[in-house]
Amino acid sequence: MSVIDKLTGLVEKLYNETAEYSDNPSDAQLWYNRGYANGVAAYFKKNGFAEKLSHLELDAGDIYETQQVMEWHKAYHHGFEMGERESGEVHSPSK
Repeated sequence: MSVIDKLTGLVEKLYNETAEYSDNPSDAQLWYNRGYANGVAAYFKKNGFAEKLSHLELDAGDIYETQQVMEWHKAYHHGFEMGERESGEVHSPSK
């Protein structure tokens, strides 16, 4: 199984686990995990792997772009940044 296939599975799992994240603003872990999944999705889009996630109904790419005041939005943004960065690290490890 390729790294991209494993990341695809991770996005699927996180989307299932965070389906109700927006109804739970006090659960920062849910928000972080949803952000992480969307960060991986952003990495896929930027690197030509978006079709791997075409079976999922993904959140809009800019869904929380400007909202960073509340704690859960901070958790989301941090998760997003980590998901995107770590996807690149595991897909293209430095030599």
